[in-house]
Amino acid sequence: MSAITEKVTELAEPIVKRHGCELWDVEYVKEAGDWYLRVYIDREDGVSIDHCEAVSRDLDPILDEHENLIPGSYTFEVSSAGAERQLRRPSDFPPFIGRYVEISLYQSKNGQKAFFGNLLSYKDGDIELDEAGIHHHFKKSEIAGVWLRISMNNE
Repeated sequence: MSAITEKVTELAEPIVKRHGCELWDVEYVKEAGDWYLRVYIDREDGVSIDHCEAVSRDLDPILDEHENLIPGSYTFEVSSAGAERQLRRPSDFPPFIGRYVEISLYQSKNGQKAFFGNLLSYKDGDIELDEAGIHHHFKKSEIAGVWLRISMNNE
């Protein structure tokens, strides 16, 4: 996590909680030559546009008060973490054990770079996956990313 995302996380956390949401992630990325600061929020019963607007409205002036935090111009966005969110931190995984995920690998394994199935376990970055009855084990060093995915079998 960069110094910018760490500080924005610290500033955003109490505001997000005040609006009955959970801070899922903060990212500061360059896309097509422009910088974006994105705050992703979650809520057990779903995030509405009203939640995003309220958090944005309260957080924006606080970010402006810390004008030296982010150099130059950027686009600020607050949005839902989404149903097909990326799982990044160790704490992201336990609530989604048993859920349908996609695992993307850095290099092919058995001729595949992407695997889809139910998340069986997560331990120290290693993942066990059930892909239609076939169990796979992936080491942390092999995994490029993990995303929740919508499946006909999962909600």
